[in-house]
Amino acid sequence: MRDDRSTLTDRLANGAFLAVMGLARLLPYHRRIPAMGWVFAHVIAPVAGWRRRIRDNLALARPDLPAAEVEALVRAVPDNAGRSLAEIYSGDAFTDRIRRADPLEGPGLPALEAALDSHRPVILACAHFGNYDAMRAALAGRGWPVGALYRPMNNEAFNRHYVPAITAIAEPLFPRGRSGLSAMLRFLKGGGWLALGFDQFDREGAELRFFDLPTRTVLTPAELARRYDALLVPICGIRQPDGLSFRVHVGAPVAPDEPRVMMQALNDDLEMLVRRHMDQWFWVHRRWK
Repeated sequence: MRDDRSTLTDRLANGAFLAVMGLARLLPYHRRIPAMGWVFAHVIAPVAGWRRRIRDNLALARPDLPAAEVEALVRAVPDNAGRSLAEIYSGDAFTDRIRRADPLEGPGLPALEAALDSHRPVILACAHFGNYDAMRAALAGRGWPVGALYRPMNNEAFNRHYVPAITAIAEPLFPRGRSGLSAMLRFLKGGGWLALGFDQFDREGAELRFFDLPTRTVLTPAELARRYDALLVPICGIRQPDGLSFRVHVGAPVAPDEPRVMMQALNDDLEMLVRRHMDQWFWVHRRWK
């Protein structure tokens, strides 16, 4: 049934996306992913105002960057976003590649294995970096109990096919808001592993530092870790130079402390990661306000 709350603009934008994605699916996987990256870098980003926002954010966080590097990032950041969306909509072609590669690595991997053996809950602290869903596909590929909190899209017409696409990668998923909260907490208390984002501006969050700039950061991952004695680890899917494969890096567990201290540690860890892979973080977000 059509959701009457979808506006005409939403339906037109959704129709355009489905048309582009339908054409992209005619291409083999190794050509489809870079093709969607090109569309986002050269068509979507200029129309959506992404290039200006990327420049503005880089001027705040990395004023030391040469102009040529800034302009390269203005194209590389949307390219990664387009690739990521195409991967999500590629279903088994994406998840099977991840699972065959089993790309999990990093100093936090033994702690995850120990948590699995002891049925200890885990908070997976993740960011809009690389491809977030590469992490979920890799963990689910090992049969590990990964769930995630997600924010429904504002475009409800788009949301009707986006949610099934991300659900196919790994389950369970919990919508942000009251409807998903109780189920999410039951899952976590039962020893589930919950992926939570922490890298967007949160009006109700604590004022912490990111790239040595003040910004409000959500405390929920640390608060839940303390409340339920859950392991808290940073995790990310790092896109490799071929543009198609990933390393899924599990960082060292964050030591229990006050939530502000724990979340600042996650901000610092993410900053180091972003500085190494500037093109893979979503610089389009209004992280500093």
